[in-house]
Order: sequence, then structure tokens, then C-alpha cells
Amino acid sequence: MKIGIMGAAGRMGRMLVAAVNAAQGGEVIGGVEAESHPDLGADLGALADIGPLGVVLTSDVEALFQTADVVVDFTVPFVTAQNAGLAQKTNTKMVIGTTGLDDDQQQAIANASKTVAMVQAANYSVGVNVLMGLVEQTARILPEQYDIEVLEMHHHHKIDAPSGTALALGQAAADGRGVNLNDVADKVRDGNVGARRQGDIGFATLRGGDVVGDHTVMFAGPGERVEITHKAASREVFANGAVRAALWAGNQTPGLYSMQDVLGF
Repeated sequence: MKIGIMGAAGRMGRMLVAAVNAAQGGEVIGGVEAESHPDLGADLGALADIGPLGVVLTSDVEALFQTADVVVDFTVPFVTAQNAGLAQKTNTKMVIGTTGLDDDQQQAIANASKTVAMVQAANYSVGVNVLMGLVEQTARILPEQYDIEVLEMHHHHKIDAPSGTALALGQAAADGRGVNLNDVADKVRDGNVGARRQGDIGFATLRGGDVVGDHTVMFAGPGERVEITHKAASREVFANGAVRAALWAGNQTPGLYSMQDVLGF
């Protein structure tokens, strides 16, 4: 499977290059960064510290999409939305790990999925996707008297909050309760906000240090509290999951798929 990497010189991009190179059935055929990036022309393998691959970093996005079977994109929302249109034009499948997309950007992905297979997930860790299933099941079982709070912590470089994974966990809880997350989400508490409204799903965000990603969903009820937690010790779990998704996507018909589809949940 010919796999291209967007943002190939970034922290996640370099891990993706290494993960594709290590995967059976995957081949790194290109990587892209912005035109001003200082590493343009460098060997992708050297950047990923795995030895030369004979493939250099470029800024030619269209050439990447024309050459690759699947492009993996962990960039920023407006870039990902543009790339979805390019994927539709070139009939190139995509694996999307970008979070924080607005409605129009998400619609661009949905439109492309009518033509080509697209895998989109807030988190590509196998463990986190198991967590989502457990959260949905727990929310379905426990009554509304159990308050749901989603707590997440990431490194100080992360630009969006709450994290995409936290929002996905909130969505899993909302699905379990059969409610619309937009109607019950409480993302900001500051000042005299009054008593907690029963049925809300709260979010708390922490940022600091080099934390890869910690997520806990709490079900706080009368006399007891259930907590379900996942902690990522390395970004390699996300890269390995994304490569697994890319290899899977290469054999799929058009559609918008999740990581849970990839894993067969």
C-alpha cells in the first residue's frame, strides 16, 4: 500500500513515517510540509531517525495525492478540509486524525467520502476505542443520577480544547444515554455558575508538560463513583493505529469510516 504523510516532519509525522516503514504491506511514498519548512528536501527516513528511505520531504500536496493510495493527515482543520477536496479529485483514500474541525470542514470530509473511502477518528489508539465502547455501555446502564464528567490532560503545545478524544468520549456517553451531546455538554465553568444541572456531561481540560494524552470519564453517583481511564505513554500508539487504518482503508469502498469500523467493533 503506497502511503503518503501530511505534516511528515512534525512529531506525529515522523512517527507515522517510522510506523508505515515498519508495517507489513505499507510503503512510504512521500511526505509534505509547508513551502517555508526548513527540512524540505531532507530524506524522510533520516527525519524519522530510521535511516534513509530515498524519499524526500516536499511541499507538493497534489503530487502526493496523485501518487499515494492512502494519505494520512494529522494536520490542522483548514488544511485537512482542503485535502479532502483533493482526495475527492484524485480518488485518493484518507486517514484523518485532525481534530477541532468546524461544520463546513466536516462537511468537506463527508462530501469526499461519497467518492472515496475516508477513515476519521479523534484517536487511533486501540485502547481509547475500547474505552469509548465501555463509556457508552456504562452510560446506558447507570441512571441519570450519576453525573458524567470527562477529564483530559495533554502537553502544553496542544491548541484545541477540549481534546477531540474528550469530545468523542462525551459523544459516547451521550449515545449511551440517548441524548444530543450539544444539548447537555458543559465545557466552561467560571464564576458563580450555580448548581450542576442533572443530565449534563461536563468537560475539564488540563494542559502541561509533555503529557501525551490522559482521559478519564467519571460517573459520580449517590455514594459511589465509577472512573474509566486511559493513559497514553507514547504517540506511537496513535501512529500504529493510523497505519492500521490506512492499510484497512486501502481495501474499502467509498464511505466515512471510524476507527471502530477498522477494529471490527
